Amino acid sequence: MPKFGQTMTEGTIVRWEKRIGDHVAKGEVLLKIDSDKATLDVESEQEGYLLAIGAQPGDVVPCGQTIAWMGDRGEKAPAG
Repeated sequence: MPKFGQTMTEGTIVRWEKRIGDHVAKGEVLLKIDSDKATLDVESEQEGYLLAIGAQPGDVVPCGQTIAWMGDRGEKAPAG
């Protein structure tokens, strides 16, 4: 979960804009989250394929926690 602003400690997943297996360009919106102040778009920091999603809509996630894995086509997401 990215941190937007100094006071943000957690965010709530609103909606994933991409599905597992989708190609994602750097800067493309992956998902929307609610912070304590606004609904925000989370953009991908890299290009690749969405391998796995670790948090679902409605989940409250601490900042810094992994919420998705990206990699090359056909690559497996890390276990655990």
